[in-house]
Amino acid sequence: MQNVMDEKQHLQAFYSGNSCNAYEYMGSHRVGDENCFVFRVWAPNALSVSVIGSFNNWDETANYMSRIGNGDVWECYINNVNQYDSYKYCIEAKDYRRLYKSDPYGFHFETRPNNASRVYCLDNFRWNDSKWLESRKNINVKEAPMNVYEVHIGSWRRYPDGNFYDYKELANQLVPYVKEMSYTHIELMPVMEYPYDGSWGYQPTGYFAPTSRYGDPEGFMYLVDKCHQNGIGVIIDWPISQFPKDDYALALFDGTCCYEYHDPLKANREEKGTLVFDYSRYEVISFLLSSAAFWIEKYHIDGLRLDNVAAMLYLDYDRAGKESAKNQFGGKENLEAVAFIQRLNTSLHRLYPSVITFAEESTAWPMITKPVKEGGLGFDFKWNMGWMNDMLHYMSLDPFYRPFNHANLTFSFFYAFSESFVLPISHDVVVYGKKSLFSKMPGDFNSKFDQVRIFMAYTMMHPGKKLTFMGAEIGQMEEWNTDSELAWSVLEYPKNKQLKHFIKCLNRFYADNPPMYQIEDSWKGFHWIHHDDYTQCVLAFRRLDKNGNGIIVVCNFLPIKREGYYIGVPYKGAYSEVLNTDLAEYGGSGISNGHSIATEDVPMHGYDQSIKLTLPPLSVMYFVCVEGKDQNEKINVAEEDKETMEELIELNEKIAEIEETENSDSEADLPPKVREKVKETKPTQPTVSSAKGEADLPPKEQEKSEEAKKPAQAVPLKEDEEASEKSKA
Repeated sequence: MQNVMDEKQHLQAFYSGNSCNAYEYMGSHRVGDENCFVFRVWAPNALSVSVIGSFNNWDETANYMSRIGNGDVWECYINNVNQYDSYKYCIEAKDYRRLYKSDPYGFHFETRPNNASRVYCLDNFRWNDSKWLESRKNINVKEAPMNVYEVHIGSWRRYPDGNFYDYKELANQLVPYVKEMSYTHIELMPVMEYPYDGSWGYQPTGYFAPTSRYGDPEGFMYLVDKCHQNGIGVIIDWPISQFPKDDYALALFDGTCCYEYHDPLKANREEKGTLVFDYSRYEVISFLLSSAAFWIEKYHIDGLRLDNVAAMLYLDYDRAGKESAKNQFGGKENLEAVAFIQRLNTSLHRLYPSVITFAEESTAWPMITKPVKEGGLGFDFKWNMGWMNDMLHYMSLDPFYRPFNHANLTFSFFYAFSESFVLPISHDVVVYGKKSLFSKMPGDFNSKFDQVRIFMAYTMMHPGKKLTFMGAEIGQMEEWNTDSELAWSVLEYPKNKQLKHFIKCLNRFYADNPPMYQIEDSWKGFHWIHHDDYTQCVLAFRRLDKNGNGIIVVCNFLPIKREGYYIGVPYKGAYSEVLNTDLAEYGGSGISNGHSIATEDVPMHGYDQSIKLTLPPLSVMYFVCVEGKDQNEKINVAEEDKETMEELIELNEKIAEIEETENSDSEADLPPKVREKVKETKPTQPTVSSAKGEADLPPKEQEKSEEAKKPAQAVPLKEDEEASEKSKA
């Protein structure tokens, strides 16, 4: 009687869209005798269904299934079935066609190009990650370090003959490397079974099976288990915004639209040639909820990233200039997808409070990471695509043009705390002609390394969790190629070795210092020192933790050395340089400020004290107060936040004026006041060179460069009266 009730409960939850464990009932499962298995499949409009496989010589008449429940689900018990046996469902459609479908709930599949499901029991693996799972419950992910290494399994490393590593060999190679480099998590590009290598897994067909390209399910369990034993979290891409039309999979599963929308305007992603799930159908909702829970429950996954959420949210996605469906109010928003996403995040956070969900969402849809009860979508984090595009544009510019694009550095702070963000340098930006991160940088060979270092050091200090695609840490010069492994041979060169060493040190510094990650949702964790020295492309700011401990960051985005550069500091005493991208051990020129920089009684940037620095060309430096920290801060945080926003708006207006000037044919065409501003603000043209000095410049340019070293409001004067006037200016 209990079994009958269990069956009814399973079916009731499945039909109502509330099942998060449909995989325990649907698909193939061992029952009673070791060689007896039950098969269940949802095919609501089929005339008949049978199970065909290697255990019955693919005989369509050997094992017919019977309708159960309300008649939409079919069931069959079969003896003499063994682990790894292949099978499919033979479905007779209403028009009497016979369709041969793999199991939507299959746990294992044949390796492409074959596509049958395989019988597989998941309960034999012995996990050794209980300490990790227990500790995960006590972590507040918003206040914890998160530095993610994004990996494509098939192209991280390969055997010399070009064959893939299997899951176990990958674990034995990848886990020690990630641990050595001090990343906190790995994110695996899609591992769910998929037919086409060129899709990278973003068009899956097996939503409950790790791809057999790299081994069997226990091999994938071994990979996750080994990560957890070494303190590394595992995030997987979970792409549900589309699925392929392959005739053996979900498309027209029983000859009718089961998993996809009936309306072709909603069902078809024409650009990709794929289909869209019917997010309003309860059985589909149960299927997707169960898939998400499955990876957490059976494979101990720590987080799921939903790819291309915008394609789910908008009915007119990829349909520019074409007819698109409308929602019930005549709008373009897919309200059914919105409700599904809210249900998904609510269910997962109820069942697995310590598991993280991420959204890759490229539009301005509001409240992505706000709680569902407040009207949000309920994700934990959103990829910050705007920051990514702005920063990569800025860093790819010849330094001469950076002063006119200063807003690329500052604009993200208009919305930095509106969501909980991840700063992604993902696979999408290093493929299809976009160049590798190293090759995006302007200048000569040495300068490119300098700029990768400053980009990464700045990124680490910008509010938001971090994600970097494999290969960036070694300075790979070619863009990502899925048909081969990373260019590990570049580590034979000193500059690449030094970059890898720098990234390792930077990652470790990040993980060890709470100011870099503890407060990322408000201005309490970030204070500007100054952001308006756009002619010299210098920024200075502070990151703070909950105890008030702070790290000062100074960035110089031009290849010009600046001596005698003053910044305001909150405490009187001494400051130490704790990280410098220009150190010789990282491949820089070796210019340093040392570990005891005394403050001077020169008011600047709203503080009573300042420190005098030498800024190496193309550099980022971190400083901490090592003496005198007990002095109270002068700046009121609330007032500072208001002033910062007003200053940013004013600064962006100035930059817009300059950009308008640059678009003019000549300065003579400009109004007199604008011409004067151009003369005051137009920077001298720096030269990007490996020498990173000014000796190679013409004499007149050297004089200009000397003048450029003197930042406005940044040089202390001896006389008190002059200092006061300078401060007012």
